[in-house]
Amino acid sequence: MTGSTRTSADLDPRRRKLLFRSWHRGMREMDLILGQYADEYIAELSDTDLDEYERLMEVLDRDLLQWVTGEAATPEEYDTPLFRDIIAFRKRMKF
Repeated sequence: MTGSTRTSADLDPRRRKLLFRSWHRGMREMDLILGQYADEYIAELSDTDLDEYERLMEVLDRDLLQWVTGEAATPEEYDTPLFRDIIAFRKRMKF
């Protein structure tokens, strides 16, 4: 997979921006994890979840990847239901 398979035409500007940012992180592994997650769920996220997702977008890729893969413990302030959902999503992925 090389990029989003989801159209952003039906998304509000905030969700469009997050979808784009999810696919353009800088580290390909995180592009694939967050990009595919956003493709699947961005339209359904609540405003609270969007706030949390935006906060995750500010974390360095190398830190996020270690947390998602379990190589490092997730800091308490990021150990949220949304982040645990991203981890579970990554485990279901095929790469």
